[in-house]
Amino acid sequence: MDTIFTKIIKGEIPCYKIAENEKFFAFLDINPLAKGHTLVVPKLQNDYIFDLEDDHLAKMMVFAKKVALAIQKNVPCLRIGVAVIGIEVPHTHIHLVPINQVGDLNFANPKCKLTDEELKDIAQKIAQSVQI
Repeated sequence: MDTIFTKIIKGEIPCYKIAENEKFFAFLDINPLAKGHTLVVPKLQNDYIFDLEDDHLAKMMVFAKKVALAIQKNVPCLRIGVAVIGIEVPHTHIHLVPINQVGDLNFANPKCKLTDEELKDIAQKIAQSVQI
């Protein structure tokens, strides 16, 4: 059965797409911890990041790095925090979150409320900066 992320990749569910290549897909989280919070997922559906083949995992991290650099260029922050939780959706994903302090990467924090226009705007800016 397809996960919500697989449906997003296939275009069955709309998203605020940031980047994609033949193996990976990046899009804004619709319940973000911060403006620019992005998810990076493999197009190959699997549940657990450490079940990926080593080469696929390495390439996913390189793809995520390129997305993270584009986020940092467009969202004022000290760093891009990286988190892999993998419990809420059974499809490997990396969270890339603009942060200014350690506590900003706490998923118990209130979510950032952004309008559709704000999400479209930041997605477009980040997407234009990604060097895939």
